[in-house]
Amino acid sequence: MMKIKEIQNEIVDEFSMFDDWMERYEYIIQLGKNLPLIKEEFKTDNNVIKGCQSKVWLQGEKEEDKIVFTADSDAILTKGIIAILIRTFSNQTASAILEADMNFIDEIGLKEHLSPTRANGLVSMIKNIKMYALAYDSQK
Repeated sequence: MMKIKEIQNEIVDEFSMFDDWMERYEYIIQLGKNLPLIKEEFKTDNNVIKGCQSKVWLQGEKEEDKIVFTADSDAILTKGIIAILIRTFSNQTASAILEADMNFIDEIGLKEHLSPTRANGLVSMIKNIKMYALAYDSQK
Protein backbone atom coordinates (compact mmCIF):
# COMPACT_ATOMS: atom_id res chain seq x y z
CA MET A 1 0.00 0.00 0.00
CA MET A 2 1.38 3.40 -1.01
CA LYS A 3 1.76 6.12 1.56
CA ILE A 4 -0.16 9.39 1.11
CA LYS A 5 3.04 11.34 0.32
CA GLU A 6 3.98 8.81 -2.41
CA ILE A 7 0.54 9.13 -4.02
CA GLN A 8 0.76 12.92 -3.83
CA ASN A 9 4.18 12.86 -5.51
CA GLU A 10 2.80 10.60 -8.23
CA ILE A 11 -0.05 13.06 -8.88
CA VAL A 12 2.38 16.00 -9.01
CA ASP A 13 4.49 14.06 -11.56
CA GLU A 14 1.43 13.30 -13.68
CA PHE A 15 0.38 16.96 -13.74
CA SER A 16 3.88 18.11 -14.65
CA MET A 17 3.62 16.12 -17.91
CA PHE A 18 1.05 18.57 -19.28
CA ASP A 19 2.08 21.82 -20.92
CA ASP A 20 -1.04 23.87 -20.29
CA TRP A 21 -4.10 24.03 -18.11
CA MET A 22 -6.52 22.94 -20.84
CA GLU A 23 -4.72 19.57 -20.90
CA ARG A 24 -4.75 19.43 -17.12
CA TYR A 25 -8.50 20.14 -16.98
CA GLU A 26 -9.06 17.34 -19.50
CA TYR A 27 -6.95 15.04 -17.34
CA ILE A 28 -8.94 15.99 -14.21
CA ILE A 29 -12.19 15.23 -16.07
CA GLN A 30 -10.72 11.89 -17.18
CA LEU A 31 -9.85 11.05 -13.55
CA GLY A 32 -13.45 11.82 -12.59
CA LYS A 33 -14.67 9.16 -15.00
CA ASN A 34 -12.73 6.54 -13.03
CA LEU A 35 -14.00 7.70 -9.64
CA PRO A 36 -15.17 4.89 -7.32
CA LEU A 37 -18.83 5.90 -7.22
CA ILE A 38 -20.83 6.27 -4.07
CA LYS A 39 -23.77 3.90 -3.60
CA GLU A 40 -27.14 5.48 -4.35
CA GLU A 41 -28.30 5.07 -0.73
CA PHE A 42 -25.46 7.36 0.40
CA LYS A 43 -26.50 10.18 -1.95
CA THR A 44 -28.26 11.93 0.92
CA ASP A 45 -28.22 15.53 2.11
CA ASN A 46 -26.07 14.40 5.06
CA ASN A 47 -23.31 13.36 2.66
CA VAL A 48 -23.42 16.50 0.51
CA ILE A 49 -20.34 18.65 1.03
CA LYS A 50 -21.38 22.14 2.03
CA GLY A 51 -19.62 25.02 0.31
CA CYS A 52 -19.37 23.46 -3.15
CA GLN A 53 -21.03 25.20 -6.06
CA SER A 54 -21.99 21.82 -7.51
CA LYS A 55 -23.33 18.83 -5.60
CA VAL A 56 -20.65 16.55 -4.21
CA TRP A 57 -21.46 13.50 -2.13
CA LEU A 58 -18.74 11.92 -0.01
CA GLN A 59 -18.94 8.73 2.01
CA GLY A 60 -16.21 7.25 4.17
CA GLU A 61 -16.40 3.74 5.63
CA LYS A 62 -13.97 2.08 7.96
CA GLU A 63 -12.59 -1.22 6.72
CA GLU A 64 -10.27 -2.73 9.30
CA ASP A 65 -7.94 0.15 10.21
CA LYS A 66 -8.34 2.03 6.91
CA ILE A 67 -10.97 4.47 5.66
CA VAL A 68 -12.39 3.80 2.20
CA PHE A 69 -13.94 6.80 0.46
CA THR A 70 -16.45 6.89 -2.37
CA ALA A 71 -17.97 10.00 -3.92
CA ASP A 72 -19.90 11.46 -6.80
CA SER A 73 -20.69 14.88 -8.21
CA ASP A 74 -23.12 16.32 -10.70
CA ALA A 75 -20.31 18.35 -12.33
CA ILE A 76 -17.55 16.69 -14.36
CA LEU A 77 -14.68 18.90 -13.21
CA THR A 78 -15.69 18.61 -9.57
CA LYS A 79 -15.92 14.84 -9.98
CA GLY A 80 -12.29 14.88 -11.13
CA ILE A 81 -11.18 17.00 -8.19
CA ILE A 82 -12.79 14.70 -5.63
CA ALA A 83 -11.29 11.74 -7.57
CA ILE A 84 -7.79 13.16 -6.93
CA LEU A 85 -8.55 13.47 -3.22
CA ILE A 86 -10.05 9.98 -2.99
CA ARG A 87 -7.06 8.48 -4.78
CA THR A 88 -4.86 10.20 -2.22
CA PHE A 89 -6.76 9.42 0.98
CA SER A 90 -8.85 6.31 0.42
CA ASN A 91 -7.47 3.11 1.96
CA GLN A 92 -5.34 5.08 4.43
CA THR A 93 -5.47 5.09 8.22
CA ALA A 94 -7.26 7.91 10.03
CA SER A 95 -4.02 9.11 11.63
CA ALA A 96 -2.20 9.18 8.27
CA ILE A 97 -5.02 11.29 6.79
CA LEU A 98 -4.96 13.68 9.74
CA GLU A 99 -1.16 14.08 9.53
CA ALA A 100 -1.07 14.54 5.74
CA ASP A 101 -0.16 17.92 4.38
CA MET A 102 -1.91 19.37 1.36
CA ASN A 103 1.03 21.03 -0.38
CA PHE A 104 0.56 18.85 -3.44
CA ILE A 105 -2.60 20.84 -4.28
CA ASP A 106 -0.46 23.97 -4.58
CA GLU A 107 2.30 22.07 -6.36
CA ILE A 108 -0.05 21.06 -9.17
CA GLY A 109 -1.43 24.63 -9.16
CA LEU A 110 -4.97 23.45 -8.75
CA LYS A 111 -6.28 26.07 -6.35
CA GLU A 112 -5.10 29.07 -8.40
CA HIS A 113 -6.68 27.64 -11.57
CA LEU A 114 -10.12 27.15 -10.05
CA SER A 115 -12.86 29.74 -9.73
CA PRO A 116 -13.14 31.08 -6.15
CA THR A 117 -16.28 29.01 -5.51
CA ARG A 118 -14.58 25.82 -6.79
CA ALA A 119 -11.49 26.59 -4.71
CA ASN A 120 -13.76 26.93 -1.65
CA GLY A 121 -15.37 23.63 -2.60
CA LEU A 122 -11.93 22.00 -2.74
CA VAL A 123 -11.19 23.26 0.79
CA SER A 124 -14.57 21.88 1.94
CA MET A 125 -13.83 18.49 0.36
CA ILE A 126 -10.51 18.27 2.20
CA LYS A 127 -12.20 19.35 5.43
CA ASN A 128 -14.84 16.62 5.07
CA ILE A 129 -12.21 13.94 4.43
CA LYS A 130 -10.32 15.08 7.53
CA MET A 131 -13.58 15.09 9.55
CA TYR A 132 -14.19 11.45 8.65
CA ALA A 133 -10.63 10.67 9.74
CA LEU A 134 -11.15 12.56 12.99
CA ALA A 135 -14.38 10.71 13.74
CA TYR A 136 -12.84 7.29 13.06
CA ASP A 137 -9.63 8.20 14.86
CA SER A 138 -11.53 9.04 18.05
CA GLN A 139 -13.22 5.60 18.01
CA LYS A 140 -9.96 3.79 18.75
